[in-house]
Amino acid sequence: MAENETENSVTREKNDGVPIGHKTSDYYFDLPKELIAQDPLPDRDASKLLVIDRKTGELEHRIFRDIIDYLEPGETLVLNNTKVIPARLLGTKVDTGASVEILLLKRRKGDVWETLVKPGKKLRPGAKVTFGDGSLTAEILEVVEDGNRLVQFHYDGIFEEVLDRLGEMPLPPYITHKLQDPNMYQTVYAKYDGSAAAPTAGLHFTKELLQKIQDKGVNLAYVTLHVGLGTFRPVKVDDVTKHHMHTEWYNVSPETADLINRTHENGKRVICVGTTSCRTVESAADENGIVHPGADNTSIFIYPGYRFKCMDALITNFHLPESTLVMLVSAFAGRENVLHAYKVAVEHKYRFFSFGDACYFK
Repeated sequence: MAENETENSVTREKNDGVPIGHKTSDYYFDLPKELIAQDPLPDRDASKLLVIDRKTGELEHRIFRDIIDYLEPGETLVLNNTKVIPARLLGTKVDTGASVEILLLKRRKGDVWETLVKPGKKLRPGAKVTFGDGSLTAEILEVVEDGNRLVQFHYDGIFEEVLDRLGEMPLPPYITHKLQDPNMYQTVYAKYDGSAAAPTAGLHFTKELLQKIQDKGVNLAYVTLHVGLGTFRPVKVDDVTKHHMHTEWYNVSPETADLINRTHENGKRVICVGTTSCRTVESAADENGIVHPGADNTSIFIYPGYRFKCMDALITNFHLPESTLVMLVSAFAGRENVLHAYKVAVEHKYRFFSFGDACYFK
């Protein structure tokens, strides 16, 4: 089972009495802008891989396809098979002709979606928006938490088909280049529509690499967590414990739960691909580490002091300074280990964020 004690467990305190790891500024690191990857590599598994031993902090520099060398027969790799929808809609406000943008976050009920809108001051309740040739229209129903809008859509036909025709892939705000091939922002195993962002650790896998991993005797287990844009929202409070985490929907099948539980029963490791897979299994696991099947919403926030119940190793990308994802990785591998690894990655010109290189915390 997972090693729960790291050198960063929150026992030590700073002079001001705040436990180390509880301040947002504890997760700051200097990142040159040119290291933010703007384009995906043509070969998914050719990215660099930084391997971090979370017990010793020792580092190895590898290529992503070498990940197979660190996986053993009987272990289970957990992958998030959510699919990114073309959730970015550019439209026109009906009464003024002003250009507006609506970003789909999650379906609330029927054709009512929770959305992020720009500019907010132009889209108050009652406002109407038209898209493309007018085959899709929207009415703003109400303003909800974080300034998001509930929007009712009207259209003829099948919503997903209309969205495919009129929507764009919602790339993260730090990517300014236009994506030439939208499939490069999907994992090769993406299956269920619903994400506003890709589970980017999975972008490094090819079908061929996954087959080689299976041929070695490693199990592949799929979970679904629809990624929300809250992933990219900055932490706006100084005290990490006061941060309000966004909610995301997940599903764990009985087959996946059984496979993960059998893996641990056999004394083997469960390796999560990405923070979304991690958040899913940790949300579905009870205090004894048993994963239970089912669908639910999770707002789990993992930061140092958290006791991991299920995950034994993690494959993930390099994350933003002071982000909840850096906090999650620090909870698993130790804040000092993580910040040192990131410092070395910057020195070695690793590529950061969604289209960047990968880490393996073992």
